[in-house]
Order: sequence, then C-alpha cells, then structure tokens
Amino acid sequence: MILKTEGIVLKRFDFRETSRIATFFTRDHGKIKGVLKGIRKDHKKFGSNIDQFSVNDIVYYFHRDAELHLVGQCDLKAFFFKIRQDIKRTLAASYALELVDSIMPMEEKNELIYDLLLRYLHTLEDTDDVSKLVHVFQIKILLLSGFRPYLDSCVVCQAKISPKMHFSMKLGGLICENCYGNDHAATHVSRGTIASLVHIEKGEWKNILRLRLTALTQKELKFILNNFLVYHLERHMKSARFLNHKR
Repeated sequence: MILKTEGIVLKRFDFRETSRIATFFTRDHGKIKGVLKGIRKDHKKFGSNIDQFSVNDIVYYFHRDAELHLVGQCDLKAFFFKIRQDIKRTLAASYALELVDSIMPMEEKNELIYDLLLRYLHTLEDTDDVSKLVHVFQIKILLLSGFRPYLDSCVVCQAKISPKMHFSMKLGGLICENCYGNDHAATHVSRGTIASLVHIEKGEWKNILRLRLTALTQKELKFILNNFLVYHLERHMKSARFLNHKR
C-alpha cells in the first residue's frame, strides 16, 4: 500500500553505507519508521536530508507486518532555520521531539498532538521566552495524550483547591493538607501555579503566549512538570538539559 502524508522528523540515523532510517511523526498515520535507501550516496534522490525537526511531505510503502517501511519520496516543507541558529531553541526543539517519541506509540494517529508540535516549532522560532513555551508544550501534550495530572480537587478526598495544596507525583495530582500523609514526598504548590496550569490547559494558543508567569510559578512548573513526566514515563529525557542552559 502506498501512502502519502506530512511528517516531522523526530530522529534519524545512518543505515549501512548509503541509506538512512528516520522516525517521522505524521499528521495522518502517527509515528512511523522508514528507510530512505541511497540518500547518502545520491543527495539529489530526495528533496530533503531529513534533518531533525524538519517538516516533509513523504510517500512510503506501508508494510502491514513490519515496523520499518520504505520511503520512496521525501520533500522538504519547513526547515526552521532560526531555531538551528540558537542553541537553546535547538535543545528546546529536541526536547519536544523526544517527548513526542516517548509518549506516542507507533502508527497511532493523533492530529491534535501533531498540530501542537508544529505550532510549537513555528512559535519557537520567534519567542523571547523559550522556557515558558516548553512548559506550555508539556502541559498541552499531557492533556492531549491522556497523561494529564489531576488538578480539579484533592485526588484522594476530592476536597476543593486551597492555598495548602501539595502535588503528588505518585498519586498523579493535587492532595490537600489532610491527605498529605498519603504521600509525604508531595511538594507544596501555590494557588497561582495551579491556576496557571489550568489556564494553559484550557486556553487558546495565542492567549496562552500572552500569559505572564511569576518567578515562583516558573520555578514550581519546572519542578512539577519535569518530575511528573519522568515519574510516569519512567525515563529521563536526554535533551532536558536545555532547562539549565544559560543564554
């Protein structure tokens, strides 16, 4: 079966002497893995070098009983040159790709997450606040993938949100002061941070980008989101070092 779709390159590596294998996150077919035969021997054979986080139109031969498909055509649509000129933006892009690759199973379509990743990359070229944008992406992808932390009330007793709430990685959400004994490792979280999390979840992209975050909220978001993802995905993101990168 021959399929055509648009895809973002999540990762790639050289294969044998002349070929390359790439993992694409596609709009129509989810995450797929394909081999581009001869791309390193004849650079004119394809219209793209399948650089990481580039957007491409691809045509591939789908093999129902195999994970690796043959890519017959690959044409570049977007390269994001401005991201590649800046180390922090490049690391932020790599982090998002790694997160998508970790969360999404093979060949499971999720057009909302595809559009989120594409919008994130376009915004990343021009934003002045890379760290905030990454937190927005983390919150949105958790919501869209079903990994969303429970923020509506205490996850144990359903008590309403109060100034003395804690966030439990183990229980996957907020716990109140009375239920703190269920997880003494839970960390205190301010009401402003909870409100920011919910606002980002529900808000439109343009409105979210105008949201101002206090230093405390940014500190709490960084701790909660990074540790929540590590705890529930059971792996560290190699590219997460960008969070400590100094410009």
